[in-house]
Amino acid sequence: MVSSKKSDKSVVREYAEAIIIAIILALFIRSFVVQAFKIPSGSMLPTLQIGDHLLVNKFIYGVKIPMSGTVLIPWKSPTRDDIVVFRFPKDRSIDYIKRVVGVAGDTIELKNKQLYINGEAINNPHAHFTNNTIMRASAGPRDNMGPVKVPEGSIFVMGDNRDNSYDSRFWGVVDLKDVLGKAVILYWSWDLKEPLLSVDRFTSIRWSRIGDIVH
Repeated sequence: MVSSKKSDKSVVREYAEAIIIAIILALFIRSFVVQAFKIPSGSMLPTLQIGDHLLVNKFIYGVKIPMSGTVLIPWKSPTRDDIVVFRFPKDRSIDYIKRVVGVAGDTIELKNKQLYINGEAINNPHAHFTNNTIMRASAGPRDNMGPVKVPEGSIFVMGDNRDNSYDSRFWGVVDLKDVLGKAVILYWSWDLKEPLLSVDRFTSIRWSRIGDIVH
């Protein structure tokens, strides 16, 4: 006959093992497979709205060692027009999201807001402008910059909200080791300006965006 104490210990042990396994799986998935991110700013408007929640594919560019970014199993590198999440080069504790506009070997130049890649004018349908004023190069790189050649192992990124994005124009290229993954799908979206537990927050849910593929 089995004692109740032994039975109780078995139940506790089973629950503990299940919880430990669940935690390990969650950490593995978050580190190597997929991770959730939230959009807190408008640098990617109108493609990504403030309050969008998205999933990022972390293995599409290869299996990496967490924190160091060293690639164990390479798959592919980011390509132009990919929307990527990466560690901000000026403060690697912060994650940024931008669109890739240039890869290794590309020469990037801006002339009066017009983007040129390798000398060819690029009319990107995702580029969004809110200010008709042209900023001279002497005043900053927002509208006039370069030419700049993207070095090996790096990408040049810009926000779709071109007049309101702090990106490679200002602080340089992103090391591929700092790329966390590619944004793939929106799983939630609502207005972050409304109080979290308010009725307005729940009525602000953007149902039409949920499930959209990010591109």
